[in-house]
Amino acid sequence: MSIARHGTDSRATGRAFLSQVHPVFMLPPLAASLFGAILASEFDPVVATVHVLAMFAAVYTAHVKDGYVDFHVRGEDDDHPLTERGCRIGLALSTTVFALCCVLLFVLVDRVAVAITVPTWLIAFHHAPQLDTNPVTATTGYPLGIALSLVGGFYVQAATLAAVPIGFALVFLVLLSGIKVIDDAQDYAYDRSIHKRTVAVAVGPDRAYDVAYGLMATALLIVVGFAVARIFPPTAVLAALAFAAVATVARRADPELATMLLIRGSYVFLAVLVAAVWFEPLAAIG
Repeated sequence: MSIARHGTDSRATGRAFLSQVHPVFMLPPLAASLFGAILASEFDPVVATVHVLAMFAAVYTAHVKDGYVDFHVRGEDDDHPLTERGCRIGLALSTTVFALCCVLLFVLVDRVAVAITVPTWLIAFHHAPQLDTNPVTATTGYPLGIALSLVGGFYVQAATLAAVPIGFALVFLVLLSGIKVIDDAQDYAYDRSIHKRTVAVAVGPDRAYDVAYGLMATALLIVVGFAVARIFPPTAVLAALAFAAVATVARRADPELATMLLIRGSYVFLAVLVAAVWFEPLAAIG
């Protein structure tokens, strides 16, 4: 049986597997892992690489499983580059890579590192068709994965937990949940027609926007509060201001453009936070 639906040679197979790498959605979890590592006082590049690779494998699993369910099971998508067999092979490969990374983290760090890492794969594998049918889990699955990636990135370096990375993880969980609500609003009509209960379907598009921007505003207020309390570097407030400027513009845009702006705004938000931490070592805080 063929692996790729649009060709049988090795190049077609390679393109099919590569098609499941979606940079816009893959970069944030990988960046969160590295951000968590930066928050630690010491940095081991080998351990950091293993954790980043684990996050890549988890997100790749999510993309393959989501495509498999949406095209081969639900029949929602018009096309998919992988056959059913190709999807199963892709899932087997990504899961194997993830498992090997967990073994290495157990050897290089400890069992707690594995315990923090494994839930990212569980969220990825069960996103479709289990988690994406409930307004809460459909919204928070991806942001929770990023939050765990950040905390895990810190833990594998420091072999302990601390208030700062947990605080940042909380901020990203709330902020990205708001963005996810806007993203899901793009498919409101279709999701409603197939009885898929996103936040927009559950409460209506207008109230979904209120929920989304309320979550994002809450995240920014948490940043400011933690900066005032000296849990975060004071310059972290600049990240909140930068994202607030993007959100103000996105508030007047349609869901598709708003999602694009907010996702890129989250990149800016992360970049400013990294700079804030980089130029003010956490050891000097409080």
